[in-house]
Amino acid sequence: MLGCVIHGAGELRVEELPAPEPGPGQALVAVRYGGVCGSDLHYWRHGGVGDFRLREPMLLGHEVVGTVVSYGAGASGPVPGTAVAVHPATPCGRCPECVDGRANVCRDTRYLGSAARFPHVQGGFAGRVVVPAGQLRALPDGLGLRRAALAEPLAVALHAVRRAGEVSGSHVLVTGAGPIGCLVVAAAKAAGAARVTATDLLPEALGHAAVAGADTLVRADDPDDTGWPTEVDVAVEASGVAAGLDTCLRLVRRGGVVVQLGMLPPGQTPFAGNLAVSREIELRGAFRFDTEFDEALELLAARGELEGLISAVVPVRAAESAFALAADRGRSCKVLLAFEP
Repeated sequence: MLGCVIHGAGELRVEELPAPEPGPGQALVAVRYGGVCGSDLHYWRHGGVGDFRLREPMLLGHEVVGTVVSYGAGASGPVPGTAVAVHPATPCGRCPECVDGRANVCRDTRYLGSAARFPHVQGGFAGRVVVPAGQLRALPDGLGLRRAALAEPLAVALHAVRRAGEVSGSHVLVTGAGPIGCLVVAAAKAAGAARVTATDLLPEALGHAAVAGADTLVRADDPDDTGWPTEVDVAVEASGVAAGLDTCLRLVRRGGVVVQLGMLPPGQTPFAGNLAVSREIELRGAFRFDTEFDEALELLAARGELEGLISAVVPVRAAESAFALAADRGRSCKVLLAFEP
């Protein structure tokens, strides 16, 4: 079987790998699609994500869907042949965060395709992968595998909106209209936001935000754009750049909430901290997700138009061209790798 392995910055290789067999408590999944995430692109371009650096070759991919093949001893779940999405996280279940119901910030979690720990947790960009059986989710009626590949990033977006608190009837600003930012738009609308404004530097990205349901589109590099709000109730920073965080802090109302979702560059990031003091702005982080994965699948089943965020499906043999396309925000939103059935 073919797998997509990162060896270092700029060293992405499609390799022939041995097919795995499920062990006790595990399931074997035939992967059909894998979404190329921003973190995958960071490993490819820079050899790491934030403070997580590559120390050994790693199979990439954590946005994977496919069909159940078989189970190891003592494992059960959806019957073989069932279409499933794979929840990529295996929290420890014992640490204070897990006990407190915040498994997404588990201090000893395992996450597919992540260099956060060593040895690294190998990912899902391969023809067949083995995962704990409890991580499988059968797809709801009406949801096909292609659209279901958006479940992981949509779960991230749903968690970010949940971190903001009650948004029903609110005006929500989303800075950054990449795949995650667009799905934050969809998540905010699903949560009852009265108005969602999306900003980005690229008109093509703003077009994707419109598909997701944004009410107002603003060019981030145009201070005279008439779409700029005077203030918003909630702001979600999804661009991962300091300028986006600055915009959120300056436009959110007094007593409002800013959620930092985009992963900022390593090291220190200056920001308008005095505004957080003088306006009593609440700045909250949002990292990954937990139970929102199941909600994401239900929302995808209900909102077929979100499939329009998938710009291309590329065979795994052409993985490097898929990564290059995914990195070109002027030509793509979400790019999927396709694996042989």
